[in-house]
Amino acid sequence: MDPSHPRADGPQRRRTFNAADKLAHLAAYEQVCTNNGGGAYLRREGLYSSLISEWRKQRDAGVLEGTKPGDKIGKLTAEQTEIARLKRELDRANKKLATTETALLIMGKAQSLLEQISESTDADEPRKKR
Repeated sequence: MDPSHPRADGPQRRRTFNAADKLAHLAAYEQVCTNNGGGAYLRREGLYSSLISEWRKQRDAGVLEGTKPGDKIGKLTAEQTEIARLKRELDRANKKLATTETALLIMGKAQSLLEQISESTDADEPRKKR
């Protein structure tokens, strides 16, 4: 076979990634995506976007944290997928709750300010009887 041929040295073994590698690739990919360099990163590393998607699901489900080096990590189980979905839903609900609490705090302060203004104008001017 021609030495310039991509498979001149024979078939390549399929690469495997441990949890630390996956987390490192995810962090690097998300970093370069802020500068629109995600596609270039994937080409340079020889990765597919589907791998990144699957690794994100695993990370969000908490599968990648706390694993020992060499442990096999496969696709998510139905329970792990449900846990990841519920975590995302809880995060959204917590953000909405924080926004609502801030809005209520602002409304309370506005109400007290209006009461102070009302009291000061009432004290300054005697009421006229009709």
